[in-house]
Amino acid sequence: MLASRAVLVGRLLNRALGRQAGSAGALRNQIVRHGHDWSYRVNGPKPDLITRVGAQVAGGLMWWWVLWHLFHEYEHITGEFDYPDPSQWSNAELGIPSELEELE
Repeated sequence: MLASRAVLVGRLLNRALGRQAGSAGALRNQIVRHGHDWSYRVNGPKPDLITRVGAQVAGGLMWWWVLWHLFHEYEHITGEFDYPDPSQWSNAELGIPSELEELE
């Protein structure tokens, strides 16, 4: 902790001495903290035109691909074969014991 305090005191002394030396020392020690776009609770920077057009084209191609395949290969969603009619299944196929076995 003592070392960190010494560093802070050293920085303060350096700034104080730099300001006394003239305006060149003050400009040399200036800290600039705006190296990037700031977007807290505001819209971010607007992307370039080529980025927006590329995003629209990529989205259009994706939707074309999805809708094309849903129209031409709908079996991926509905299945390839007809669904069997459950009313035609027998009790043995469903695993239901016969009524005669229940009476015994």
